[in-house]
Amino acid sequence: MLNIQERISANDLAAEIVAVVSSKSKAAGVDHAQKAGLPVHVVSRSDLSGPAFHDRIENVLADAGVELVCMAGFNCLWRIPPRYEKRVINIHPALLPDFGGKGFYGMRVHEAVLAAGHTRSGCTVHYCDNEYDHGAVILQRDVLVLPGDTAQALADRVFEQECIAYPAAIELLARENPHLAK
Repeated sequence: MLNIQERISANDLAAEIVAVVSSKSKAAGVDHAQKAGLPVHVVSRSDLSGPAFHDRIENVLADAGVELVCMAGFNCLWRIPPRYEKRVINIHPALLPDFGGKGFYGMRVHEAVLAAGHTRSGCTVHYCDNEYDHGAVILQRDVLVLPGDTAQALADRVFEQECIAYPAAIELLARENPHLAK
């Protein structure tokens, strides 16, 4: 989220963040968003069960006029309503379909890549559907896994590529879908 906001502020990305939704009030992204002056909405699973959780997120997005939802560290599965199909994207710190799905997030992904002995990793921007890390790939950027890599060293290199890939995917989608352009 911060990377996208920084790109917008630098006029490197023609977009606007009109709402930040978090499922946890203590998430680092909430603090970052508030400091950046962005509107923050906490929709907690512990406060809302079943369809009420999903509906509340949809209502927040609709009320804010969100055209494209960019997931950034949101680890709850949100049931995507029909109005947002092909309008929700995510970035994952691996080359999907490898090392994706429930339980594969954060450092766990990089540890799994190293444990599997892969020589490449990277990041994937993909459309979200109603399964973890499952939707169609929009773009990927790769990095080499270096001899002696630690999970943190690999994570740092992948994150550098994420900071390039996510804004590039947003620009690509805006070009392909003029209604998303600012």
